[in-house]
Parts: sequence; C-alpha cells; structure tokens
Amino acid sequence: MITAHQLRAARALLGIDQRRLAELSGLSVPTIQRMEASDGTIRGNVDSLMKLIAALDAAGVEIIGEGAVSRASGRGVRLKAGPEPLRAEEPSAASDGRG
Repeated sequence: MITAHQLRAARALLGIDQRRLAELSGLSVPTIQRMEASDGTIRGNVDSLMKLIAALDAAGVEIIGEGAVSRASGRGVRLKAGPEPLRAEEPSAASDGRG
C-alpha cells in the first residue's frame, strides 16, 4: 500500500510534478491529484495503483511499507515511529519566534 504522503515525497525525491508523474504512469493528472489528496492510504482501482507503483519503481523510487526493510541500498527518507510529525502548515516553536 502507498499513502498520499509517500506519493508526494516520491515526487519530491524525483523532482517531478504531477503532470510528469501522470505521463510516466499512464494516469490522468486529476487521478494523481485525487491520490495525493487522499487521507492516509491511497484508495483507487488496482490497475491505477499498479501503474503508479510501477512508474515510481521504474523511476528509481522504492516504496517502503510500515515496518518493512528496504530491499536495496541507496538514499531514502523514512518517517520515524512515534508522535505525529509536524505538518507544513503547523508552525514550529523555532519558526514562530518563541524558540
């Protein structure tokens, strides 16, 4: 399974926009937008999800599931277990002048 957060992070790692991911996966831009706007795990038809995962894999992104070990070497990003991470819209103590 892939989450909306993983999808946005994958695009960021590749340095591509939604239009380019749509081209690589054979999906429409609105489909990519809906997937990225999902809350948590992306839901959709199996064919679309398989196309998305295949396109990310071909581009060099490995989707790592919760608690899974990476299959390959290389750089990557993974969220730590624990409290919810700060979201971009939430100011941190350091950025609001209090820290």
